[in-house]
Amino acid sequence: MSAAALRVAVVGPTHPYKGGVAAHTTTLAHELAEAGHDVTLVSWSHLYPSRLYPGEQAVPGGAPDVEPFPRTVRALSWARPDTWVRTGRRLRGFDAVVVVHVIPAVVPAHLALLRAAGIGTGDPSAPRGIALVHNVLPHETHRGDRALVSRFLQRVDAVLVHSPEQARLAHELGAGRVSVAELPPHLPGGAPVERPDHDGPTRLLALGIVREYKGVDVLLRALAQVPGPRLTVAGEMWGDAGELVKSLARDPRLRDRVEVHGGYVPAERLAPLLASHDVMTLTYRNATASQNVLLAQRHGLPVLASDVGSFAAQVRDGVDGLIVPPGDEEALVAALKRLAEPSYAAQLRSAVTAPDLSGPWATYVGTLEALASREVATEPEPEPEPDAGADAAAPPAGSLRARLLANVHRAVAARRPTLSLQAADLPDWIRATDVLADAEDSDHARAFARRAGLPRCADGIAAWAALGALAAIVRVRDDGRRSAVIVDESGSRSPLSRWARAIGFAPVELDLTGGRSSVEVLDVDTASLDVIARLHPGGCDADDVDEAMSQASWALRSGGLLVLTLPIGPAGAEGALGPADVRGVLARSHDLGFVLVGDLDRDITERMRRASTASTRADAAYGLLRLTLRRR
Repeated sequence: MSAAALRVAVVGPTHPYKGGVAAHTTTLAHELAEAGHDVTLVSWSHLYPSRLYPGEQAVPGGAPDVEPFPRTVRALSWARPDTWVRTGRRLRGFDAVVVVHVIPAVVPAHLALLRAAGIGTGDPSAPRGIALVHNVLPHETHRGDRALVSRFLQRVDAVLVHSPEQARLAHELGAGRVSVAELPPHLPGGAPVERPDHDGPTRLLALGIVREYKGVDVLLRALAQVPGPRLTVAGEMWGDAGELVKSLARDPRLRDRVEVHGGYVPAERLAPLLASHDVMTLTYRNATASQNVLLAQRHGLPVLASDVGSFAAQVRDGVDGLIVPPGDEEALVAALKRLAEPSYAAQLRSAVTAPDLSGPWATYVGTLEALASREVATEPEPEPEPDAGADAAAPPAGSLRARLLANVHRAVAARRPTLSLQAADLPDWIRATDVLADAEDSDHARAFARRAGLPRCADGIAAWAALGALAAIVRVRDDGRRSAVIVDESGSRSPLSRWARAIGFAPVELDLTGGRSSVEVLDVDTASLDVIARLHPGGCDADDVDEAMSQASWALRSGGLLVLTLPIGPAGAEGALGPADVRGVLARSHDLGFVLVGDLDRDITERMRRASTASTRADAAYGLLRLTLRRR
């Protein structure tokens, strides 16, 4: 195990418990272990009492939705408070404890566990406590929920949520430090299966537990006014909401058009079920995040969704799905009339692209690593005054990290004004890994930087390169204190260092000449850096990208980022890479211990191909690839 790896306990539900939270918890344990950390999954032998969860808690038939994590300890029991305390004491030797929060009813157990582990007690040797929050407050709140959750959020050192709205709510309830990361895919059901031919009405699918906030009743009322489309409701029927859906399905206008299949849909039935439908429906009244959009897209289905939670960011309205206001029956009727035409549903389906299943996890794990790092809680020591008789040209004593943290300390002490730029302020089109093949994209990047108040940059291409790198740093390596150790080798014409400095970081900026690398110039300690950037105009090319990755593989700490720009062009262009060359670079990066942050499997590959074939000059490189790699 690497010296930079963390000993992490993930506390949350896993198999045999069913549902998205259990699947996410299990997949998270796998991803953290894949990133090189020592992970134990601490779960429950007995979770909710039936009055809190009226449905069946275990996966029917016993087959897991996702691969179980091998190092799983089922030490917690709802009915045994002594297990909460005993388990917490056993976690004292860990570096970080990640507690999965879903409903307030479990907060007393979590508070007892955290206190027994020493978290929130002022003990400097205690693990870092991180709350991984799916819903800050439940969709149907009860008296006392806010007070319980507030105590929980104030007990931990950091909170991770999945949307800006949830972050604001966490801050309202007293959370001291909150980070936002998109919910990464944890999709059950395996690969898609072949779709049978269908020549008939559009087939809609409402998948998952039927609860009031999911708005299936609104969908049924609207569907009764639109002849043609058929609907399958597949999921457990909860309480009054389930009874209402079954009652509405008996409407004469829906006779023979609605099928209600009560009960949990196990993983092995998902792929055939999705292949036998044309559109996924998510007509929620309110939501935070859901995997069903990604599940539908993986299986080639467009999505009809309400404008709540993350749906509008995941579905391109009128392109690969339709977005309607929540609870708006009239707007839903209009959307169903469009979908009633099978050719229109087929048009939407043709634009659906499979989601990136790995890139979001690299970002997510990197965010957790930043929150879990004990160094973020340590105030850097001031740099000692230099000896007046010392050689002024000699480098300062101590490791690179000590010197860079001294820069951070001086910046804080000087109280320099900084811009407030958080992950939530960065739009989705600013991607860690991307291709610049259109001059308009560089104009958009420069315009965004200007609106955000960042220092001016005359070079639009450099602005595009630096903006993606800055976004990757803020999203993945920011601990809330701007203490990431950044080495920027991009040269003085790149705005990255100026922009990073403007928002509170203290980067080291190098303008290298000759064949020397930053790690040689700075005498870098092994696993001491958080970010290395080599961007246009001082980026890499086909001749030096391997060396840059090799140097970064030992200079970066676990979770650290290497951000590069590479020229894209035809085979004859000096230093340029084509799509096949880029695949080779990624294969070598994987061997060196890197994971790609972002996606090269969707439109980027096609854009690289266009960028490498559109020029009339065979010797010109005219496209640019920004590649962000995370050290496992």
